[in-house]
Amino acid sequence: MLLIRPIIFFAGKGGVGKTTMAAAHALAAADAGHRTLVVSTDPAHSLGDAFEISLGDRPRRIADGLWAAEPDAAAAVRRRVRQVEDDAAAALPRAIMPAVRQHLGHASAGPGMTESALTDLLTGYLAEVPDRWDRLIVDSAPTGHLLRMIALPSLLAPWIHGLVRRRERVVAADRFAEAVLGGVGPEEDPLLERLHQRRRRLEEAAGRLRDDAEVRLVLVPRRMVLAETERAADALAEGGFTLGRVVLNQVGPDADPTLLAGITRRFARPGVACYATAPAEPTGFGRLRELAASGRDDR
Repeated sequence: MLLIRPIIFFAGKGGVGKTTMAAAHALAAADAGHRTLVVSTDPAHSLGDAFEISLGDRPRRIADGLWAAEPDAAAAVRRRVRQVEDDAAAALPRAIMPAVRQHLGHASAGPGMTESALTDLLTGYLAEVPDRWDRLIVDSAPTGHLLRMIALPSLLAPWIHGLVRRRERVVAADRFAEAVLGGVGPEEDPLLERLHQRRRRLEEAAGRLRDDAEVRLVLVPRRMVLAETERAADALAEGGFTLGRVVLNQVGPDADPTLLAGITRRFARPGVACYATAPAEPTGFGRLRELAASGRDDR
């Protein structure tokens, strides 16, 4: 198997084997001498099941050169809410903080909060490539979640930039008033600095996702799965993301040759790597290595 870019997402419809493929590729990268982190951003984790090992919120070394993690999405949401609450406490009057906390309590259960919190975690891992990790392999949530998550840094950066500009105007007004009224001299604004840090992290993450990452779509030879994969490929291309080699998994002897030919033709440009249906469930280090070595590249 070839690893072309240092950051690779494995994505696709649920049940097509993307977690197994992410695990097999990560193991192959580590065996090739690359310091590799494989991390699951699917709230329904099964990465540990693929390795037949217990994983937790933080990266755990599970083989020579290989670390793995299954981030706790609920804990990530709680950390994110605390961060927002701290920022609000630094910028808003104390009297309205109870209302802010009540709003955050409702927002933490709202749609998109888990993806936003996981994006924060992912942004941190992206920043560690290549200093800490040579390869970052991401076992993604099903396609729709992935598309929203990898687009978030680009969507959030302008919003944070707007907050920065508003905060700068407030700070400038305060300093003008202090100068006119003879108050104390200008002080550092911790909230403004945090907003600047967050903006820089998001802008860097958005750049890394486009310059150093690729998305490998995993599918099985079924027409409904192919239709969703085609839509995902189009959405990724429209978003400016690089589509890596498509992984055609679980190709059995009875697979429709017309459908296989259509898949190869449709994804001729990124290329298609084919994997036959395994005689036994490919879990555990031995079988994952066999799977990694079995791929047939139809590019």
